Amino acid sequence: MGSQDNMTHIVAGNTAPEFSLKSLDQKEYSLRTLLERDPVVAAFFKISCPVCQFTFPFLERLYQRYGSSATFLGISQDDTRATKSFASEYGVTFPILLDAEGYPVSNAYGLTNVPTIFLIEPGYKVKVSSMGFDKKDLETIARELAERRKIALAPLFLPDEVVPANKPG
Repeated sequence: MGSQDNMTHIVAGNTAPEFSLKSLDQKEYSLRTLLERDPVVAAFFKISCPVCQFTFPFLERLYQRYGSSATFLGISQDDTRATKSFASEYGVTFPILLDAEGYPVSNAYGLTNVPTIFLIEPGYKVKVSSMGFDKKDLETIARELAERRKIALAPLFLPDEVVPANKPG
């Protein structure tokens, strides 16, 4: 992570900016309200991004295993129709929010690449800030969520899967 820290303004240890966005089903999600209960895993993406397409099935796997330990959110930089199609194609079942025109939330987080994934702790502290696909960062998120709920850590990647250590976004 060290060499990537200068690529995004929001890095581990920073404070995450507040946001409130609508999901595909028009439900309002406020970071403030969500953090009152659990940490938030926020994954910013564009549907045309090949690394996003590669990463989201692994995020879904994380959600299926640790969704009771955190709120998972996808934050799309695309329109409703295209985003619904992406969610369906890549099997995403956690809520997906739409960043408004001009990407005010993406800009508030200082994004320069997608996917960018944040694990945000109550109190708005960013615990993990990950750009692109990073196997170690996803495993760190899994470990943090398993420890939080005091449950066994399940392997995120299957032994027969060929998964690179990282893919830049």
